[in-house]
Amino acid sequence: MTPQKCRVLYVDDEPAYGRLFSRGMEDDDRFSIITATSGEEALRILQDCPIQIVLTDLLMPRMDGLHLLEEIKRCWPDTFVLMLTGVDSADKAVKAMKAGAYDYILKPLDIAMVRLQLGKILQHRQLLQDTLPPAGDDYRFENMVGKDPIMFKLFEKIQQVAQSEATVLICGESGTGKELIAEAIHARSRRCDKPFVRVNCAALTESLISSALFGHEKGAFTGAATQKTGFFEYASKGTIFLDEIGDIPVQTQVALLRVLEMGSFQRVGGTETINVDVRVICATNQDMSTAVKEKTFREDLYYRINVVSLAAPALRERKSDIPLLAQFFLELYQRKSAKTISGFSRPALARLCNYHWPGNVRQLANAIERAVIFCQGRQILPEHLPDELHNESEHDFSLTLHDSSLASVEESLIRTVLEEKHWHLSHAAEALGIARGTLYSKMERYHIQKDS
Repeated sequence: MTPQKCRVLYVDDEPAYGRLFSRGMEDDDRFSIITATSGEEALRILQDCPIQIVLTDLLMPRMDGLHLLEEIKRCWPDTFVLMLTGVDSADKAVKAMKAGAYDYILKPLDIAMVRLQLGKILQHRQLLQDTLPPAGDDYRFENMVGKDPIMFKLFEKIQQVAQSEATVLICGESGTGKELIAEAIHARSRRCDKPFVRVNCAALTESLISSALFGHEKGAFTGAATQKTGFFEYASKGTIFLDEIGDIPVQTQVALLRVLEMGSFQRVGGTETINVDVRVICATNQDMSTAVKEKTFREDLYYRINVVSLAAPALRERKSDIPLLAQFFLELYQRKSAKTISGFSRPALARLCNYHWPGNVRQLANAIERAVIFCQGRQILPEHLPDELHNESEHDFSLTLHDSSLASVEESLIRTVLEEKHWHLSHAAEALGIARGTLYSKMERYHIQKDS
């Protein structure tokens, strides 16, 4: 059976460029090329048939590339968008990426480079199709949930790293899901059917951590009544995850370095050399380069664990995932509490989206669990949310319309901002991060009036 081609829509107000692009892609049977000469025409095509990838010129009359990107992300959030721009407007292309574009390509086009970018997008789409359940809207990669572009790129890196045996260092703030990333690496690796052993280094005292990691012999110290097997032996042939690696004392760091370099260690109080085949994944919320400078972490060990580095993004860096994550946790906790809750009211969802979440996804999960406990009706309301969300400045509109793909959230945000700005359209548009004309068209779309 011939695989279905990926539909690519090329948008440029100069028809000649569209024809050149179509001819340049003729021999690539992975793609079916459609062209448009304006943003308005592109939107009509998107309404008529499914488009997987859009390449759009940034500078066009009437509807420019940024406005087109905004409409695509609002109506077709799963469509990948590549921006085409000249060197003199590359700064605008970076702005477009922050608004949800996958990447930008400089003109004049290098067809080989375009094919490379399109190929990467195909890999991303395949990655999602391989992990998404049939329902389609529950964006999961192993045990993680997200569809923000920053998460797509993380998923791709995890897939690549999982195929290697390299030691991995996962960096990120508390609550960002570093352990979930480690689990995903293990699940996608050749060791997936072997043990995955979790170790919270911060929870182990300095006197016990060596024994916990490497085991001890009978009589090695007071209270060592029997021989004990350590975490590294338990993880043999599998993966060991060392969370909060920065809290390991310097003395234990020496033994850990030996395991990484030689694949062997000795139990505490023992003389026998034990060989193990274990993949090591570490995580930290500390600045390890600072720890090295302050001599609290060995430099040689730092370079040994930092063969591959992955960053767990803070929730404020992926705010478009907040509605998705909120719904995920709502379904989880309502099942546990045997309640039936249909969803969130618009004001409640707007509050969730505008909060800065210093505790990241873990804090969001706790907030939703609390809301489910206090909710007695069919919807989560603002009063069910934690107090810190109510204390957030009403003027903090850090979620712009570019960040959300849900029309209900968009409408609620527009109404809230208009009221806060006393229906001054220019001020409201500036707070929302969109043009005044765009705000006006959205007000018409949602039938928003001052007396509504």
